[in-house]
Order: sequence, then structure tokens, then C-alpha cells
Amino acid sequence: MSSHTGSNLGLPMAALFLGTGKSAKKCFCGISISCYKWLHYGNVPMKRIILYIALAVACYLIYIALSLAMMPPVSDLANRKFTMTIQVKDWHGDYHPYVIGPKNRYWVPSNRIPPEMKWAVILAEDSNFYKHEGFDVKAIKNAIKYDLEKKSFARGASTITQQTAKNLYLSREKTLTRKVKEIYLAWRMEQELTKGRIVELYLNAVELGPMVYGIGHGSRYYFGKSASALNPRECAFLAAMLPGPRLAYNPYKNLGRVLKRSDMILRLMRQKGVLSEDEYRVALAEQPNIAGMQRKVDKSISAPPVFTSPSSASREIPANPDDVQQDNTNNEGNKEPAAEQPQDSGAAPPTSPAEPAPDNK
Repeated sequence: MSSHTGSNLGLPMAALFLGTGKSAKKCFCGISISCYKWLHYGNVPMKRIILYIALAVACYLIYIALSLAMMPPVSDLANRKFTMTIQVKDWHGDYHPYVIGPKNRYWVPSNRIPPEMKWAVILAEDSNFYKHEGFDVKAIKNAIKYDLEKKSFARGASTITQQTAKNLYLSREKTLTRKVKEIYLAWRMEQELTKGRIVELYLNAVELGPMVYGIGHGSRYYFGKSASALNPRECAFLAAMLPGPRLAYNPYKNLGRVLKRSDMILRLMRQKGVLSEDEYRVALAEQPNIAGMQRKVDKSISAPPVFTSPSSASREIPANPDDVQQDNTNNEGNKEPAAEQPQDSGAAPPTSPAEPAPDNK
């Protein structure tokens, strides 16, 4: 009995750890099969079962603790001249280095990002952005309930801070371990960075098309203009693509869906006072001009980008002030003055009529 039972006792242990590395569904399936075999063969003391489960949980918690202790520092991100290289995935499934910081020619500093662009993503992606400290407990509870019903990681409940942490430091794999790391990094980022800095990093790292990352590149790619020149409809249009620019909200495959979601974002901006009634009506009547762009998309997909940087991710030392444009200049060559925008503060959201605090009711 000992040898036969011993082999089966190892199954739930392996299933538990494999589940953390692949998916919750596999984890649950593995444990279910193992438990079935235990019951089938019988004669396994309940105390021993509980002991092995407790041991597996303890080992996993130790692993999580060690992983969190080895997470990279986020304090460097507070320096607006800091540059780092991350890995991004093209539509062929290959990874390439991507520069985060002023050394990226498409980088848009916070004071050159239109306030409508900031509020579009805040209202659409994370309405409690100015209220939480990196993660939204209520949203997480709702997501867990939904995921248990669907028996998969169908809903992530990630805040803008969590998405920024994931984009900068973590893989895209949907696992419990990665989610814990994401929440921890988000909490640390909220301690070290202002809300304005987090939005700046987020908007300069989001995917908006085939090897199109960040609103600086996105605004040039879709509208042929700098990010600072985007109008409210264009801001809402780019924000509408964020949940799935490759398929679900790809404007060349599902333009109607993108426009419908951008209408919803414009409506939220009007309700919160970001747009006046006249601005709202003008934006709603406008049709984004993306004619002829399908050829450009097809060309981007068929011709993989050429990079001169090595493929391994690395963090670079802060750039020399003499080599970097200051934050009050426009990195995209536009001479327009910086638009009024939400406060770059971690303490409280702006409260003027043109810059209302997001309020999720």
C-alpha cells in the first residue's frame, strides 16, 4: 500500500504547483483527478491528506514571499528621465525590446498629454483611480466571483496601476502567481509615484496596433499628428481600443464596436464635466479619419520591425540631463503650449469643473 499510495499522494502536490504556473483551470482539474484517485484507492488517513495540503500551501506561500522579495525596485520610475527596456510582443508572437522613457522618440511627457486623453482612459479603465492605492478590492471580489462561475481567468479587475506594473515588469501569462506580483508591484508604485506619473507611464506603454505602443506612436500611426494635438473624439477612439487592439477592438476589423465604445467614453467625459455640452456634441458627430490605414496595418504585420537593441530586457541608468529634452518641451516636435491637465499629484484628484474627480457610483 505504501508505494502505491505514496505515488498518488504526490499527484495533488504536483497539480497544485503546476496550476500556479499555467492556469487555475488546470490546477483545479489536476487536484480533482488526484482526489478521485485517492478516494478510489482509499485507506489514506485524513490527517495525512490535510498535512500534505498544508505543506503544499506553505511551500507555495514561501515561494510567493521569495518572489516578491526579488521584485525590481520601482523607485527609479519617479525620475522622469529614467529609461528602461521591456519586452513587447508583435502580432507574429515574437518579442522585441521596447524603450520606456525619453530615449524613445515617440515618448510623450505628462504635460504634453491632452487632459481628455488622460480622463478617457481613467473613466473607461479605472474610474476609482484617484481613490484606490493600486488595487480595487471591490473589483477584485467581483472578478473572483465571475471567474469562479466561468471556471477561468475571464476577468482580471486590473487597475491602471496594475496594468502599468504588468506592462513594465511582468509576463502576460494569466496565473495566480503573476496576479499576486502585479498587485504587490502596484501597491509599491502607489507609494513611490504620483498618480500623474503612473498615467504617463501607462499611456506610453499601452498597445494600440501592430508594434504600435504608446499614444505618441498611436497618434502618429492612426491620425498623423502628435499626441498633444489629439481632439476629444480621437482621445476617446484610442482609449476605446485598449481592451483588445488586436481583435475585439481592432478598428479595421470592428470599427463599429470601437466607435460605440468611444461614444460611451465621450458620454462619461460629458457626465463628469471634462467636456462641455458643445464639445461633447462636436466630438460625437465627428468620424475619425482612418481611411486607407488598412494597407499600413497589413504592411506592418507582413514586415516584422527591425531593432538594433538586443532582445534581452534591461534597465538603463538615468539619461544625462544634457542629452534629454526637459518635460516642458514636446518630444514630438510640436510647438503648441501644454494643455491644462489633471493634477500630477498622488494626494487628490483635481476638482475644477474642467477637471472633475472620477467618481464611480
